[in-house]
Amino acid sequence: MPLLEETTHPQEPPIIVPVIIIGNGPSGISLSYLLSGNKPYLDPTTVHPNPILYRKLQETKHLAITEQDLEYLSEGLEGRSRNAVALLFDTLLHPNADFGYEYPPVLQWRREKQQHIPHLVLGKATPGGAWHAMEGSMLTISLGIWMELPGVNYRDLIGGNRRDVTNDRATPEEISSYYRNYVKLKGLQKNFVDNTYVTSVQRLCRGHKMENLENGLSRLGDQRVDDCRDETFEGNGVESVSDGALGSLWEVRGYQQVQNNTHVPFSLFAENVVLATGASDSPVRLNVEGEDLPFVFHSVSNLGLAISLEKLDRNSDPILIVGAGLSAADAVLCACSHNVGVLHIFRKNVDDPDLIFKQLPKTLYPEYHKVYNMMCSQTYTNVDPSSRAQTTSMASSVCAKMCSKPQLATNAGIGLFPDYTSFPGHCVVSLQSDMKCLVQGDNALKAFKISMALVLIGTNPNLFFLKEQGQYLGQDPSKPISCKQNPIDIHPYTFECTKEPGLFAMGPLVGDNFVRFLKGGALGIAACLLKRLKKKGKLIGNGGNNIQESRCLV
Repeated sequence: MPLLEETTHPQEPPIIVPVIIIGNGPSGISLSYLLSGNKPYLDPTTVHPNPILYRKLQETKHLAITEQDLEYLSEGLEGRSRNAVALLFDTLLHPNADFGYEYPPVLQWRREKQQHIPHLVLGKATPGGAWHAMEGSMLTISLGIWMELPGVNYRDLIGGNRRDVTNDRATPEEISSYYRNYVKLKGLQKNFVDNTYVTSVQRLCRGHKMENLENGLSRLGDQRVDDCRDETFEGNGVESVSDGALGSLWEVRGYQQVQNNTHVPFSLFAENVVLATGASDSPVRLNVEGEDLPFVFHSVSNLGLAISLEKLDRNSDPILIVGAGLSAADAVLCACSHNVGVLHIFRKNVDDPDLIFKQLPKTLYPEYHKVYNMMCSQTYTNVDPSSRAQTTSMASSVCAKMCSKPQLATNAGIGLFPDYTSFPGHCVVSLQSDMKCLVQGDNALKAFKISMALVLIGTNPNLFFLKEQGQYLGQDPSKPISCKQNPIDIHPYTFECTKEPGLFAMGPLVGDNFVRFLKGGALGIAACLLKRLKKKGKLIGNGGNNIQESRCLV
């Protein structure tokens, strides 16, 4: 993410917003929908297949789900998310989905304008987040219906593009279009500010002098002042603001990129901030020699670009693909479909139970199982044992003496791509400027000439705009935030950060990497904020009068 280059901020005073959401992917979109006065109720015409949950729902069927006890409702639910509220919302939207059923949702949505909470959603591009940058021809892991957001059926929007009942996966292009159109269909555009880059989020210190606070409040004007005034803001004068009120506000700084790549700085103040940035900002690195060389990349899109520019073909040296996840498998499929040779390096053994391929049904994911078959059957063997001994003893000069062309194991599968070779239990030692890579495995060092290297071993969120890059928010504060190993520590039913009141996190940042589960974060956060504002007597009287149009920042 680009950093703020300007050293000064605009002369206009800052704006105070009840909620700022950082990230406009499916997490941010879902939350915006719930904060806009859309409330889920039990549909009286449906019956949930879980009798215990259904009985609980019947007890308070006159109340919106956001007004009920989420801990009570989600008790005992099991599934593929570590967050109980995510499991609850998922089973309400897709009952018994993990058993292969496609029951209709048991929720009906009602628009209650008086429950609207003013908010802004800041995103780097148009609504949809990272989905706009993904390869358009690949298929999602999740079924298309699992990618949909509350209130709009995915199949209704894509129309005739549906494939078939047994394989209803979608392309990223279809999903990004769905999210973009969802915002329009639900009238959420006024909450979204596109092309914005957040560079700093910090809590205001008590006793901090804000001479512009008075003007910041008055700029919202009329109802907007009423919407945003805390009980400590008894008037528009800064002298009435207590230290406690200042301590409860967050300052969000950044810039919006407008025409001609001009950066227009902004400064906002928020009572609550929601982190919905996803996990695709920073690729995980090998941290080996040569990883910054110009032929080393960390995205599948770079492979597609090289092929489209005809920089790679069947006569090229093989490409190096590092990783054993789905991104690496996508790269393998892309290279094989264009007859580009592949050297596939990964640390795990092919029989490792944690490999993602072992969790995917063959009928739904035939292409990934083809890759897994090649990983198992087309493994590297060096037919010259003396060469292996020589490379082991002469590690310092191994890149000068190339190993013989990779040989396939004798059980290579018929009909698979012949110029693919897998290296289970191997790791990359270094990458050299003369387009050679040094690989270690089987107690030996090997060197190969390559045309491109793709390091696809995962991504991590980039929370550089937070104190300590957000590390102190993790379940283990001594380690960087990682969606799998060290997610942000949150209250399980409100998604509020345990170490920062008023700061919330959702989606991959809290371990929910699938769209079907990240919507639970929206339910938990919306329920929490609605209850707090109701307790303070601050619910909006006129939901149609939002803070600003999205152009307010410029």
